[in-house]
Amino acid sequence: YPWAWPRVGPAVRLAAAAVNGRPDLLPGYTLRWVFGSSEDRHGVCSEMAAPLAAVDLRLAHHPAALLGPGRVHWRLPLVTAGAEAHGFDDKREEFGLTTRAGPSHRKLGELGVQLHRRFNWTRRALLVYWDEKLDDRPYFFAAEGLYVQLPTLRNLSVMDVVFRDKGNYSFIIQEIKQKGRIIYVCCAPDTLRELMLEAWREGLTRGDYAFFYIDIFGASLQGSRFPEPQRPWKRGDRDDAGARQAFEAVTIITYKEPENPEYRPFLARLKEEALTHFNYTMKDGLVGRGAGM
Repeated sequence: YPWAWPRVGPAVRLAAAAVNGRPDLLPGYTLRWVFGSSEDRHGVCSEMAAPLAAVDLRLAHHPAALLGPGRVHWRLPLVTAGAEAHGFDDKREEFGLTTRAGPSHRKLGELGVQLHRRFNWTRRALLVYWDEKLDDRPYFFAAEGLYVQLPTLRNLSVMDVVFRDKGNYSFIIQEIKQKGRIIYVCCAPDTLRELMLEAWREGLTRGDYAFFYIDIFGASLQGSRFPEPQRPWKRGDRDDAGARQAFEAVTIITYKEPENPEYRPFLARLKEEALTHFNYTMKDGLVGRGAGM
C-alpha cells in the first residue's frame, strides 16, 4: 500500500540525515527516529494497530513529534502522507497540529470549482464512486472533497450515485442521463472502463457529457515504464475499439509530479536507500514517489 514502511522509511532516513547534517537547523540537538509498526497480521495498515503503536512509542521514547497514519493526541505534532479527507482541514481542535505531506481532497474539490468557473458549468454535476465501507474508503473520501466544495458555486446542483458489487452500470447510466452533464468518477480503472463502455453504447460519449476520472496516483496510466503511459482503455480484448472511442470523453485528473531540478536526483537517492537498507526495489510510479515526497 502507498504508505508502507519500505516505501516511507527510505525518505525518513534521508530526511533525518539531511537535518543532522545542518547544525543550524536544530542547534544542540540530534534528530533520532524510532519505528513502530502500524500493520496487522496481514501486513496492512490497521486502525487498531496504529494507535497502540503510538501509545507504545509515547511511553517508551517520549517523542517530540510523530510521523505516520491516523490521529494523534497528547498535543504532539503529526506529519502524515495520509489524512487526505476533507475533515482533516478543520484545524481548530484535534487536527491543529497535523501536517499533511500528501494530496488533499479539499484541493481536489477546489480544482473542480475552478473547472466549473472556467467553463461556466453552472447547472448540474454528478459524482459516481465506489464505496465498499470495508476498507479505508479511498474513493468515497476523494468524492467527498468535490461533494463539499462544488456546492460553493451558487445554483449548482450536486448529486451522487454509488457503484454496487455486481456492477449496476445500467442504473448509473440512467442516473447520468437524468441528473448529470458533468460527471466525476472515482473507482478502480477496470470499473471505469466498464462504465465508459456502457456510456458509449448509450450514446453518452459524443460531446454532450464530460467525464472526469479521479485517479490520484495515476494507476490507470502506468505502463511498463513510468511515466510512459499505458492506454487506459486497452485490455487486449474485443472491447478495445469501443473503449478507445468511449475514453475520448474522459479527462483523467491525477497527482502532478514535481518538475524542479532537485527531484530526479532525489528519486535516485531514494531508490538506492530503499534497496540498500530495506531490501526493497522501489518501482517507478506516483505511489512509490508520493510516499517519498
